[in-house]
Amino acid sequence: MLDRPEIGSRYDQVWRISEPYMRARKNDVHIPLSYAYARKLLAHYPDADEDIVSLAIILHDIGWYSIDMTDIIEKGFGPNMMQSDVRFLHESEGVRMSREVLEQAEWPEPVIVAVGEIIDGHDTRPYPRSLNDRLVRDADKLWRFTTTGVAVACDWFKMTPHQYAARLTTQFALLETEVGRQMAEEALAKTRVALMLDLI
Repeated sequence: MLDRPEIGSRYDQVWRISEPYMRARKNDVHIPLSYAYARKLLAHYPDADEDIVSLAIILHDIGWYSIDMTDIIEKGFGPNMMQSDVRFLHESEGVRMSREVLEQAEWPEPVIVAVGEIIDGHDTRPYPRSLNDRLVRDADKLWRFTTTGVAVACDWFKMTPHQYAARLTTQFALLETEVGRQMAEEALAKTRVALMLDLI
C-alpha cells in the first residue's frame, strides 16, 4: 500500500490547498522531497500512523509563508538559528495554518490535533513526542543530504557545496531512527559523487 502511485491519493486535496503556502523558503522543493522520505520511513516502521506522518510532513513548514523572506534568511539561518524567534513563529503559524487546511479538507479533529502536536516544536523541541514525531523529524532532515538539498541549502548558509556537505557529516547523529541515519549516509554518498565533491 505504501508504494502506490501518489496521484489520486487521499492526500491530494491537502497538497492542493496548501500548495500556495509552499512558495516560501524553497518549501515547494523541500516538502515533496521530505514527503518521499516519510513514505520510505513508514515502510520500515509499520507501527507509525500513515495518515498523521504523511499529513504532518506535508504541512510542517507551511508556517514559513507568514514570515518575511529576509527575516527567514537572516534570522532563520544565523547564529542560534534553531532557537530564533522566526523558528518558533513558523511552528506556531504552521499549527494554525495546518488546522485551516485540514478542516477545509474535512479531516477529523483527532488527526488535526495530532498533526498540530508534531508541527508544534518540530524544529525547536529537543525531543520527539512519539514514533510519528520521530519519523516526521527524520523526513524533515533527510532532504538536506540529497544533491538538491545541498544545492539549495549551501546558498542559505553562504557555503560552497563542499563546505555544506562537510557540515552534514556532523549531523548524522541528529537523525532519530537507525533507518533514517542509514538513508542520510547513503544520500550524502550519492551527493558527493554527483557534485564531484572529492575534486571541487
